[in-house]
Amino acid sequence: MSVRSELLRLGLRLFLKRRGHGVDVSSWRRNMSKMERLVPRPPARVETIEVNAGRVTLQRVATRVSRPERHVLYLHGGAYVSGAPVYYRHFTWRIAESLGANVWVLTYRLAPEHPFPAALDDALAGYFWLVENTPAARMIVVMGDSAGAGLTLSLLLKLRDCGKTLPDAAVAMSPWTDLALTGPSLKSNAAADPMLNAADLSELAGYYLGGADPRTPYASPLYGDTAGLPPVMIQVGSDEILRDDAVRMAEKLRADNPRSRLEVWRRMPHVWQLFVPLLPEARGAMAQIRTFISDVQSQPNNLAGR
Repeated sequence: MSVRSELLRLGLRLFLKRRGHGVDVSSWRRNMSKMERLVPRPPARVETIEVNAGRVTLQRVATRVSRPERHVLYLHGGAYVSGAPVYYRHFTWRIAESLGANVWVLTYRLAPEHPFPAALDDALAGYFWLVENTPAARMIVVMGDSAGAGLTLSLLLKLRDCGKTLPDAAVAMSPWTDLALTGPSLKSNAAADPMLNAADLSELAGYYLGGADPRTPYASPLYGDTAGLPPVMIQVGSDEILRDDAVRMAEKLRADNPRSRLEVWRRMPHVWQLFVPLLPEARGAMAQIRTFISDVQSQPNNLAGR
């Protein structure tokens, strides 16, 4: 554990962890908008282009090392009620540079205005557009954080069930996989988690589900059949209330595909990878993701999609 990570934990606990006063989505979004100017911009060598991809919008992020044959579809977090590509501009270019890929960040519809399955429908539309419009692609990876990581896994299930081409791999950072909220760590890590509050998750799940069954696999991938899915890497912090969402999901994935991987990082907060400019642990996590993707690509006979 680095000193920086401990300071980050303290800052998150003081300034971000909610105290059970309910979730005001409008205020949450306004506060995020105020923080937008503080999100570092990419360096000049990074190219960012907004692309109209039919009924959805994608932001293409590429660097000088991005290869035309390697692509990442990125699904952002925000508990399905907030978030946008702009809040990830300090992070997505680092994915592009680390993986030598073109990163496509999806703008998907948000709850409660657009409840389930709107986000999944948009993820499908973005993925289909990417497959059809990157003819040189030899590898496509889907990657997401938090709710976006859960959406990543739901997308895999939906593609498999529809008989569509699957991505070659997926990466899920601190995934929210169980909107029925049955994970033991929701209680056992309630005091240790420096960022998330389990009471908020119940309200947020209701906003997204809009009355749908919380155990439907396309909303809660933990309840899906993982047979036939590509290798998935899951990273989670040991103190997260969502730790068991990640651990239980990884157990299912690895039972059907031994190349799937789980990493539980000691005392890391929710989606610590986003703090890559500050934390050595975030840089270490990114290096592990790069190794995972390289390992998948080194065994082309086992790729799921092509």
